Amino acid sequence: MSWLGYVRQVLDFQLFSLGGNPITSLHVLMFGVTLVSTHFLARSSRKVLQSYLLKEVEDAPRYVLLRFMQYLIWIIGIAVALEVLNVDLTALTVVAGALGIGIGFGLQNVVNNLVSGVVLLLEQPIRFKDRVTVENVEGQVESINFRSTTIITNDNISIIVPNSEFINQTVINWSHGDPRVRVHVPVGVAYGSDVELVTQVLYDVARSKKGVLARPAPEVRFLEFADSSLSFELLVWSDEPPLTNLLKSELNYAIDAAFRKNGVEIPFPQRDVHVRSSGSDLVPKA
Repeated sequence: MSWLGYVRQVLDFQLFSLGGNPITSLHVLMFGVTLVSTHFLARSSRKVLQSYLLKEVEDAPRYVLLRFMQYLIWIIGIAVALEVLNVDLTALTVVAGALGIGIGFGLQNVVNNLVSGVVLLLEQPIRFKDRVTVENVEGQVESINFRSTTIITNDNISIIVPNSEFINQTVINWSHGDPRVRVHVPVGVAYGSDVELVTQVLYDVARSKKGVLARPAPEVRFLEFADSSLSFELLVWSDEPPLTNLLKSELNYAIDAAFRKNGVEIPFPQRDVHVRSSGSDLVPKA
């Protein structure tokens, strides 16, 4: 027997049967080739669409279109692979229905996250590159996948958040609609300070600082007469939510330098203690 005959004999060897249909080595080989081809087709189509056809589309809509295109390619590829494997898809639907209850209980969380991922892509409460906060985790949305969403924090740490958390929890989306955010900078000055001078210095610092928007204009508020200081608050607007903490730090540096230059005192916390003694304590004992 020639080597071609041996190859044909190996390929035609029946491994098992599924639904009454024989599954040979050739079926399994073609099944694997189909899945690998689907994988490369999904990747290459993403690159082509991203580089050429959807090049002018904004990041968030383009991300959604690319995701759904990949999902569609994989659905078609898996269907073709099962057909190549000689699997009867109508029988497979019956089996899937029989396993539905078990899947519902055993994979409830997985299914919940899958459905939540589809909802996120369709409704877009969060989008690719949005700045979000969920359960005290703040960062930029890097990807929305089948089961989870990846968030990159300011420290370049990847946080994997289940998709259902964005549906069931309160989510702060700093980039939704208008990306501008207001930064609050509390300031305390000593009693006896010239409040008009303090107000003017804070305005000057805000207007001179890079990253502070001119519109809406900065505000200065005199909040209260606190225990140890006169409490002010500087409010400025920024259109870069990831950099708000850095902007607040730079404003604090600039305020400290401006107060020193203009002789405005930043007080230490202090309390006055008055000691009173009764007259009986002054009478010497016999």
